[in-house]
Amino acid sequence: MDGRRYTRNIFVLLLFSFVFCLHNQTVLCQEITSKKIGSEPPSPSVPHHFKNGLRRIILSVALGVVTGLIGALLFACLVRSFLMYIHRTPILRGPVIFSPKIDPKTLQSALANENQLLGSSSSGKYYRTVLDNGLTIAVKMLEPFYESGSPEARGKSAKRRIQQELEVLASLRDRNLMSLRAYVREHDRFSLVYDYVPSGSLEDAMNRVRENQLQLGWEFRLRIAVGVIKGLQYLHSFVPQILHYNLKPTNVMLDAQFEPRLADCGLAKLMPNFNRATSGYSAPECFQNGRYTDKSDIFSFGMILGVLLTGRDPIEPFFGEAASGGSLGQWLRHLQQAGEAREALDKSIIGEEGEEDEMLMAVRIAVVCLSDLPAERPSSDELVHMLTQLHSF
Repeated sequence: MDGRRYTRNIFVLLLFSFVFCLHNQTVLCQEITSKKIGSEPPSPSVPHHFKNGLRRIILSVALGVVTGLIGALLFACLVRSFLMYIHRTPILRGPVIFSPKIDPKTLQSALANENQLLGSSSSGKYYRTVLDNGLTIAVKMLEPFYESGSPEARGKSAKRRIQQELEVLASLRDRNLMSLRAYVREHDRFSLVYDYVPSGSLEDAMNRVRENQLQLGWEFRLRIAVGVIKGLQYLHSFVPQILHYNLKPTNVMLDAQFEPRLADCGLAKLMPNFNRATSGYSAPECFQNGRYTDKSDIFSFGMILGVLLTGRDPIEPFFGEAASGGSLGQWLRHLQQAGEAREALDKSIIGEEGEEDEMLMAVRIAVVCLSDLPAERPSSDELVHMLTQLHSF
């Protein structure tokens, strides 16, 4: 919108200058003509005629140059405005498909039917549905979004911005990311289509571990941690960086081999009314000033690593007590500094001495990631190196 206003102002200014120059040239010609008609010219002399002729030539050349420059600038502005218009992202209707496995008509038909609700969050609801070709997909329906301005301008600008961001997210391809297969725009909401992962999320797995329904050894937990940080490394490698904004166990999906795949990457950026400060997993700066960087993603990863090491939920009442320091991060830091980091480990994964050494080193890594100061947290590149050194992956 600012670019259009700027182009329009330049156009008006140049047009005014062009008209002004033409007006001055016309007035000058009228004055010369009136002088020739209204008065008897003096006896001409060669030097006098030479000077008048030279002056008229210089004036004509100057006016021609000015007119040419103004015309060129006007043409450049018109070309720029035309290019901005034709490159403006159109608001597409109907399903936008990025996967050859999905047919638009089949997808629309499936979304029209009643689907199985998998869960919900502050940004939308998850559904499981089966297409006519037998492919099972997961659909996330984003809640309506709102922006300032008139309802018409608000809707168009928001939809176009969200569509541009979704097309960027759909281009991401990594083994540790959930790939966006398609999206459907309907009135004031979007439906996002992903692969369905029957194994569920890391949150589901850790709940089963706490209820003694699942045994998840250190090797699998370390594999999950490495996969999560590699997914972040892939996102952070882009220029400009792509941030997750909402990393937590419910957004880490696990396949049958417990290989993690990050879900909801960047979706919080699409929702102006989305609360990025997720209790228990968000960095302190998100609560203090609302600023989010790649180091904020690292803090969330540190919380996930802490959950994998301890088996505890960071929002359980224990971490609200003064004895624990008020958070999982403070508790881990206190135990490490006291030389009692082993007390923090999940008893179900304590086994061989070599594995225990790896886990204690991982506690140190988690504590650094959970530093209150973003500058003290390592980058995703550094963390991939640290964690892969603990075990051979």
